[in-house]
Amino acid sequence: MLPDDGAPGAGAGAGGEAGGTLVGVLGGVGPLATVLFMQRVVRLTDAARDQDHVDMVVLQHATVPDRTAFVLRRSADDPAPVLAADARRLARMGADFLVLPCNTAHAFAGAIAAATPVPLLSAVDVTVSAVLSSDAWTGRLSGSRPDVVGLLATEGTIASGVYLDAFNAHGIKTLVPDVAGQATVTSLIYDGVKAGRGGDLTALADVAANLRSRGAGAIVLGCTELSVAAEATPPDLLPDVVLVDALDELARTTVLRAGRRLRAEGVEHPRRSA
Repeated sequence: MLPDDGAPGAGAGAGGEAGGTLVGVLGGVGPLATVLFMQRVVRLTDAARDQDHVDMVVLQHATVPDRTAFVLRRSADDPAPVLAADARRLARMGADFLVLPCNTAHAFAGAIAAATPVPLLSAVDVTVSAVLSSDAWTGRLSGSRPDVVGLLATEGTIASGVYLDAFNAHGIKTLVPDVAGQATVTSLIYDGVKAGRGGDLTALADVAANLRSRGAGAIVLGCTELSVAAEATPPDLLPDVVLVDALDELARTTVLRAGRRLRAEGVEHPRRSA
């Protein structure tokens, strides 16, 4: 049973069959990506019964103002107060920590942190950690850990610098597509996935190849709509490209932070590379 909205922390961390860590999902940004995030959490959890899964309360708030439009000053409609209010709502419902399956919205992480003491698990931080992890590169990923990564993301995510700054702090250079390449990425995100028309990463094959030719040893899917597109991508499209999927890394860390175990590699496991 979920805690009452007016009783902060009620039922959270109670332990046993009826309690445990409650994950608050700041969702709807975008809606399909939020659903995919939840699905990946379920698929990644080592569970033999309902009670072995992660407890989540999800706020599918699709009408949050467009994050990229605000970051690029194309709109005065600020998402920060809305995201902050949503964080407080989830805190009142007893969430032990928050997750935000939208990379661009991490530009407003400060507003969320100021709104509630409930911590936000950063998709940016866990993605950077995956690139830095030697375990990842000798296990789930292939090749050697890169010193240069390519970033496929919204214009807002790139302009905000959340990934560029985070990777730079660890001595990793971040490459982004050229103008034409970014237009292709933006079209897949907005005209494809967000518009309900679907799409896969086929359209980004040349963009990825260009990033690799410029030295990128791995490519970060830094937009959850691109994670949706990756689900529909033929597995042999980019056989030599290592993709690090931010939504995948967020789901993986959510399972662990919630005190659950991950399934063994290769068992109902989402795509790691195209």
